[in-house]
Amino acid sequence: MIVIVLSRCPDSLRGDLCKWFIEISVNVYIGNVSTRIRDYLWERICSTVRGGKAVMAYNTNTVQGFEFRTKNADWDVIELDMINLIRRPLKTESKEFEYF
Repeated sequence: MIVIVLSRCPDSLRGDLCKWFIEISVNVYIGNVSTRIRDYLWERICSTVRGGKAVMAYNTNTVQGFEFRTKNADWDVIELDMINLIRRPLKTESKEFEYF
């Protein structure tokens, strides 16, 4: 299963994704495609999303059972003991980070 979430993306990208996935909510797509197609679509998303944001999550054989990719996200992906975590900026003016 693959889940893709987009924000501020071109309509042409949304149309491309509707060929492969079901749009269950505005800019939220789910589906199941091969690894080759998934990687091709991620490259297409990255080259087309421009200033928008994209997140792709998919199941895989890891400790967590899934992996995810981000493009133009405000949050950082960090790895800690083979587990991917999200580090998001604090809401203060400083560029410090908090962990969840």
